[in-house]
Amino acid sequence: MRDEATAFVPGHITGFFSAHPAEDPTEAGSRGAGLTLTDGVEVTVEPAAETESTVVLDGEEIDIDPVTIVLETLGVAARVEAESDLPLGAGFGVSGAMALGTALAANHVFECKLSVNELVTIAHGAEVEAETGLGDVVAQAHGGVPIRLEPGGPQENELDAIPTRARVEYVSFGELSTADVLSGETEQLSAAGKEALSRVVEEPTLLSFMYASRLFAREAGLLTEQVIETINDVTDANGQASMAMLGETVFAFGTGLSDAGYDPSICATHPAGAMLK
Repeated sequence: MRDEATAFVPGHITGFFSAHPAEDPTEAGSRGAGLTLTDGVEVTVEPAAETESTVVLDGEEIDIDPVTIVLETLGVAARVEAESDLPLGAGFGVSGAMALGTALAANHVFECKLSVNELVTIAHGAEVEAETGLGDVVAQAHGGVPIRLEPGGPQENELDAIPTRARVEYVSFGELSTADVLSGETEQLSAAGKEALSRVVEEPTLLSFMYASRLFAREAGLLTEQVIETINDVTDANGQASMAMLGETVFAFGTGLSDAGYDPSICATHPAGAMLK
């Protein structure tokens, strides 16, 4: 057993997706595409001083169900401390990042001797079971601008990617409940997601991705008034923007939000997936 270990997991913005439920949470998930970000989550794991695990995010003790499920699956009790500039519940995959970072770091600390695919599968299944996400973990393990061609964990999922890097700007206005959206009627959403995926597979470029993401957000009925106004402002400034799934967050490439008069957070697509530090 080691004293502690730290993992970095990139944030992830989903542009569009289709939901694919299954009885086994490691086989359930989504198809779609998104961006991994240089802004991410740093997760440090150490053995728990007592028998119960604790989870701390940015100095505040909180309950993050996917993290708890990961630790229970590994059969360990740990103190998990995470730091991130990304807001929780706003479409950046923070819960998925914490689950994956916990799996990677705990595997090292407790010498579980599991492979990367096994750890990603555990973290993905934990997120699906907790109803906090369907595809962030697999994308965050990959890095870049991943295209998820099949649902499920890495054993099930087939991945491709848009071969490029980009500057990314984003502004977040609040949270949306992933569980509430996924527990409702998802047939229209999934149909829009399948159409968007076909478009990007046919033309795997950032421009195609942004167009497909914006069309998906409109057809899936997820746009809020604030998001619509912000996307229109970026368009008027000759930029391209869309909505992060699932959060009241707008993202743009280049200087789209800055040119539209906003004060965005600025990062870039992350060239690699999650890793131990």
